[in-house]
Amino acid sequence: MNATTDDAGGLPDVDLSRRTVRIRARHDNGFIEFDFSIGWPDLVVELVMAPAEFDAFCREQRVKVLPAFDAPTPPRRSPSEE
Repeated sequence: MNATTDDAGGLPDVDLSRRTVRIRARHDNGFIEFDFSIGWPDLVVELVMAPAEFDAFCREQRVKVLPAFDAPTPPRRSPSEE
């Protein structure tokens, strides 16, 4: 059974076979920081793994890899500050 419905009607249907990963950061020590979700992509757990373990985890969970978070854009300077 992949889909469930909240009897109270408060939650949307969920597909428990839908598993996603979104990479948050790749650290200098090689570790990968990422979000993992099952069902609802908005409800995540943040995990950190070495690259080999991350690759194995993604294979075993059969995840869909979502686009990485964009790096924050530095504020623009006004012409008077340049």
